[in-house]
Amino acid sequence: MAISQYIKEIGRGKEGARALSREQAADLMGQVLDGSVTDLEVGAFCLAMRIKGETPAEMAGFLDATHARIARVPTTLKPVVVLPSYNGARKLPVLTPLLALLLAREGASVLVHGTPTEASRITAASVLSVLGTPSLVAMRPLHAGEVVFAPTGLLLPGLKRLLEVRRVVGLRNPAHSLVKLMSPCEGPSVLVSSYTHPEYADSMAATLALTGQRALLLRGTEGEVVADARRTPEMTGYLHGQTLALQPAQAGPLAQLPELPRDISAESTASYIQLVLAGKLPVPAPIARQVQHILHLVEQP
Repeated sequence: MAISQYIKEIGRGKEGARALSREQAADLMGQVLDGSVTDLEVGAFCLAMRIKGETPAEMAGFLDATHARIARVPTTLKPVVVLPSYNGARKLPVLTPLLALLLAREGASVLVHGTPTEASRITAASVLSVLGTPSLVAMRPLHAGEVVFAPTGLLLPGLKRLLEVRRVVGLRNPAHSLVKLMSPCEGPSVLVSSYTHPEYADSMAATLALTGQRALLLRGTEGEVVADARRTPEMTGYLHGQTLALQPAQAGPLAQLPELPRDISAESTASYIQLVLAGKLPVPAPIARQVQHILHLVEQP
């Protein structure tokens, strides 16, 4: 169906819009990702979905279209851990690279993917670059204990274009949830996904259950998928459509704050991570717990 017909259905406001089926959502997102629609139509789609909000079935359809087009990392029998990184640091150091390297130290293969979405933030990619982590230029299998970074433009150029619409209209669109729910792997994977605002927790959880992905969901640090180093958040696992309560949220006052760098630059954050990996500074307890929960999901049949 032409995108104009879909826009008529989803563009009638929060109360009047009709939800699309999973198949319709896949068709619509496929047209957007393939670049077969005009910039004006893409803008109308983004604004309509921003007002209406995405249903779990629609997000599942958007994921179907994305997974049908995305470049995939070949995997072996052991799942690859997938860490989306699209928010970066604004007030706190971005510790997604620390999470990745701690997982790799335990023998996991880790794929971090992302692209800058806000110019003022420090990205995980910049920290990984300082640490000497390779950035993929072509898809290849990952080794046990290896961390690599994949730019979104390499995975799916149409998805990167959709993310960049935010720079024009100033609002998020379904792509900002898509990148946190997709798994660019040819075989098994453990997706670590996060939400920033509580209203997205239920919809993301329902989408993960609907799509049957193996995943861990939490409220991350400033939108990143790493647990807040200061306080352990609730962590929920998803396995073959089943929900696993892995970690309750930490309650009560904090007994002690972790020693975090005040300078959140890529260089300062990389230095802090190196000190933690060398054992000269402790691993923040919430991140250590997150590592164990992810490894538990990796080992599940």
